Amino acid sequence: MNFFKRAWLYLTAKKGKTAILILVFTAIMVFVLTGLTIRQAANQATENAKKEVGASVTLTTDREKLMKKAMTTASSDGSPVRIKETPVPLSQAEAVSKMSDVKNFSFSTSASAAASTGITPVTGSDDTSSTDTSNQKEIPGRIANVGGETSKSTIAINPDFRLTGVNDLLSLPTFQDGTAKITSGRAITEKDQGTNNVVVESQLATANNLKVGSTFKLKDEDGEEHDLKVVGIYKTTQVADSMAQRMRTMNPANTIYTYYTLANSFKEGATDTSEQTVDSAIYYLKDPAQMATFVTTASKKLDTDTMTLSTNDQAYQQMLTPLNNVASFATNVVLLVAAAGVIILSLIVILSIRERKFEIGVLMSLGENKARIIGQFFVELFVIMVVSVGLASVTGNFIGNAVGNQLLSQQNTTQQEQAKSTTETQRGHGRLGNIGGPFVANQETAKQIDHMNVKMTSKTIGLLSALALGIVFIAIFVASIGILRLTPKTILTNN
Repeated sequence: MNFFKRAWLYLTAKKGKTAILILVFTAIMVFVLTGLTIRQAANQATENAKKEVGASVTLTTDREKLMKKAMTTASSDGSPVRIKETPVPLSQAEAVSKMSDVKNFSFSTSASAAASTGITPVTGSDDTSSTDTSNQKEIPGRIANVGGETSKSTIAINPDFRLTGVNDLLSLPTFQDGTAKITSGRAITEKDQGTNNVVVESQLATANNLKVGSTFKLKDEDGEEHDLKVVGIYKTTQVADSMAQRMRTMNPANTIYTYYTLANSFKEGATDTSEQTVDSAIYYLKDPAQMATFVTTASKKLDTDTMTLSTNDQAYQQMLTPLNNVASFATNVVLLVAAAGVIILSLIVILSIRERKFEIGVLMSLGENKARIIGQFFVELFVIMVVSVGLASVTGNFIGNAVGNQLLSQQNTTQQEQAKSTTETQRGHGRLGNIGGPFVANQETAKQIDHMNVKMTSKTIGLLSALALGIVFIAIFVASIGILRLTPKTILTNN
């Protein structure tokens, strides 16, 4: 009789023991499968997160290096410390934007402007930027030179408006996170290059009866007038505190958006032949995990003596932290349950062999090979494994979803409490008000992933079967050590 038939006869004859083994093995497989499916779902959610929320790298002037350089110069010749601002050359910013890792990018620059014709700034009750003087001409709050022309330095120092130049308005963090949104018309895009199109804030538009298609004039930092046309109106939820309201340019309502080349023309000393520059460039990456590699490669295209790349993947990390914790827990569950399964099944098989010593002795006395006897035990456990894997597969999705989403909910709750505690601590230290610029979001947050779609796949079942087979092999190997030392005479004599 071959050992396959003997294994089958034993399993059908010992229905009680077979049922117990199936229950034990099924319980082990259910835990292992739960861990595998949760881990797979967490990894899939992580991949989806990379597509939904990216990371950004900002290219700006390295003010820290410029400060050190200015201090070194001042200490050597005894002159006052003067920091010479060096804007980012457009050519270098564009070179980085063409890298394959960049999904989207946003160039931005700022200039000061004064009211001329058809527009006046929005002022707060505490506005002290205007100067009462009998020599004022046309522009309130500006000191006039002889002949009525506005001083160049006055507009730059105490302007009416902040003119912000961009290439893609909707890519700015304040528009991405909903702090600002277009309410009428359209945003500034690449097609506005070479035009005089602008987007104004709704309060400013209401105060000056501006609408899409309206025109007005502003003076640049050199006092030259420019005709501008409104193509869009936006609304912002940013509010200037009492300190910010003392300067009109710090009032969010007085921020006007245009294309960055037009904003550059408003800067003091700008000419038609001036080199195009930007104050900052934000690059949105396709894969946040490649941020470090991107920074290293991009730095080779830049003048690192005057510029720096700063990274921001806060939203990505916020979203991934709970998922990583859940995936780590699931991995630990798989490892611990697999180890426990090996131990439990090994003990069960060893006890079973002790009870079946007489059967083993008889088979060996009849000339049965020890390997075939061990093969019989393996076939018995293998059949039980197949049944257990099948039963575990039936309940895998239900248990995996219940446990996985409960774990994710707990992790999200913990992270929310930590974030709340951090926010309260920051408020306790005091802040100067919510007057953040348009290039940086006030507080970058990410929408938490509150649900995982735990679903078995053929890959999961295959991995479960491989782990189960490994458990069976190890259990049989450990238990067979005793069989290899046995002889028929010893077994039968002792019995």
